Amino acid sequence: MGSYTDVLLVTANVGSLFDNLGEIESDWLREFFKTVHTYKPRFVALHFQEVGGKDYMLNMGHAENFFWNIESSEEMREFDRVCIYVDSNFKAVETFTALGSMYFIHKSLKNIYQYDFNLKDFKAISGQNKCIGCLDGVSMVEKEKFPKNFWPDFKWSRKGYMRTRWIIHNQGFDLVNVHLFHDASNLIACNSSPSVYSGNREKALRYVINRVSDGSYTALPFFLFGDFNFRLDTLSLVQTLSRSADVQTVKKDSSNEVEKIICEEKDNDHKVLLHIETKLFQYLHQAVFREDNGRALLKFDKEMNAFQDVITEEDILFPPSYPYSEDYTKPTQYMNTRCPSWCDRILMSHSASDIIHRVSTLDRITM
Repeated sequence: MGSYTDVLLVTANVGSLFDNLGEIESDWLREFFKTVHTYKPRFVALHFQEVGGKDYMLNMGHAENFFWNIESSEEMREFDRVCIYVDSNFKAVETFTALGSMYFIHKSLKNIYQYDFNLKDFKAISGQNKCIGCLDGVSMVEKEKFPKNFWPDFKWSRKGYMRTRWIIHNQGFDLVNVHLFHDASNLIACNSSPSVYSGNREKALRYVINRVSDGSYTALPFFLFGDFNFRLDTLSLVQTLSRSADVQTVKKDSSNEVEKIICEEKDNDHKVLLHIETKLFQYLHQAVFREDNGRALLKFDKEMNAFQDVITEEDILFPPSYPYSEDYTKPTQYMNTRCPSWCDRILMSHSASDIIHRVSTLDRITM
């Protein structure tokens, strides 16, 4: 492109925010607005997952207030065009994904267009464009819930993707909001390397990449950002963390099923170094996940490896993004429910990486 535009891409799983209304939202909004103020982007893309939280039937009514708090804020007043797409119709079980995407366009940005997937053409953007509820028939987005028959052995959940397509300064690109499957059990994740859950995510992500590249529309550079639920290679990590420990596997009395794994230090009064259950991952030295942004653990972050031929990402210079405490007074502490991992990512096709203009002195990228 002859001109460059500062673009801010944000992904956030807001499930906990909706499950703890009022406590987390204000802090989250303050950090977001501070980021906008610091970097002064001309185009902002926000991708949300789990809109409405776990108890979405009860909390979904608050979704419009949340999006309105962002849209109507003083901090966003310089953005005179906004596009909002929220899949909040949970009664449509076959298609409901709980994905939400917001796009803000600064008043100084003129040469921008959005794609209409029905007309197969780009359209100029004006004013406020808001679609909250059922997105079936909304031609400015392409949305899909992962098919039910993908994983017949696992519970069907509100996971899928939502794509929008843009042109800025004559450069076209896709922005894809993604939510992949989680690890249902820490114990099952320890059974193999890679885990069965990792295999499910690989299949789903390959499906998304194929869908945005399948020739139905002209292929363009694409950015995938959302909650990929990528986890560390749990079996390899546990073997490394417990290398100098005594490992005890406890099974249920009524079956041969593993109930817990306990790793005790051989000295130091046999302190429990690591305790794993279905929804418990308690490691004695939790600081390892925060020190130097957890860099020592990046070698266990392997789920991107299967896609290096088609997608890439910028260097990871932040600590694992999950599972932070839901107690808003302890924002840097991890819960002892899952192994901390880099679940939330911004991935891109190699062609998308090529259109990024990197300004290292400002620690920012533009397009």
